[in-house]
Amino acid sequence: MKLLIIYTHPNHQSLNYTFLQEVVRGSQENQAVAEVKVLDLYEEDFNPVLVFNEQKRRRDMHVDPALAVYREQLMWADKMVFIYPIWWGRPPAMLLGYIDQMFASGFAYRDQGGIFPEGLLKGKSVVCISTMKGPMNYPLFWLNNAHKTLMRKALFNYVGIKKVKFFEFGSMESPKGKQKEKLERVYRYFRGE
Repeated sequence: MKLLIIYTHPNHQSLNYTFLQEVVRGSQENQAVAEVKVLDLYEEDFNPVLVFNEQKRRRDMHVDPALAVYREQLMWADKMVFIYPIWWGRPPAMLLGYIDQMFASGFAYRDQGGIFPEGLLKGKSVVCISTMKGPMNYPLFWLNNAHKTLMRKALFNYVGIKKVKFFEFGSMESPKGKQKEKLERVYRYFRGE
């Protein structure tokens, strides 16, 4: 299995970065994982801003040469791992900009003239690891779990990815947040336990 990790946090001293390290460590100890690549969107200086004008048309985004390397990464991967914080009930704008540009018509899905498109990323799987300051159940009670709905149904299922797993960790800034146990859980998952 080829694993692409899309890491989205501006601080390498953050708990999110520690989750990244545990995913890499567990994957390297998993015999089912052949290769691991990490895309750090902030370190990469990925430009999340969509630009559409007479030179850059939305319908041509799937062949934009500036995004070719990122399309190749997504096609290469059997499994994508997204690591990010939840800010204001949603992933960072950097990650949303990546999603807007990479999961484009003609690359991630094809319109068929009906209600639902044909997902072009079938056979791939996704793991989302997200952290938040608030308690674990905060998104469920206040946001009707919009984050999971957005990621699972409005994005991944839409492009043909049916196997989606979430690790959502709340209270991550609390001394009682059980950070070590959560890191161990992620490590064990990626180690294949």
